[in-house]
Amino acid sequence: MSLLIRLFAVVSLLGVGLVHLVGWLDWARDAPVVGPMFLLNVVASVVLAIAVLVWRHWLVGLATLGFGAATLGAYVMSLTVGFFGVQEQFRTALEVWGVVTDGACILAGAMLLLPHQWRQRQV
Repeated sequence: MSLLIRLFAVVSLLGVGLVHLVGWLDWARDAPVVGPMFLLNVVASVVLAIAVLVWRHWLVGLATLGFGAATLGAYVMSLTVGFFGVQEQFRTALEVWGVVTDGACILAGAMLLLPHQWRQRQV
């Protein structure tokens, strides 16, 4: 079960990275602040995906959950009050996939944390 959860986390993280890479190639590279943040998101998603595969520690689950929440939070800000001059409308398939992959990261991170909590109770 742990391997399936880890694979779910890896796919979710890489999905977030792919969404941001496509967004960067499509429009964000021309945005002065958001463009570099999109590239940072791509790199961070790959680094976290590798960490999920090789490091069996509760911090990886927390980082995955936090990464998904931070990315989703930034997107929600772009929908409402704007995010560094970017105002989104939630009209494209890429935006839908972004929300789906962010939510999947949050879920995967929580699932990675659960086994740790169960082990702590048994000790």
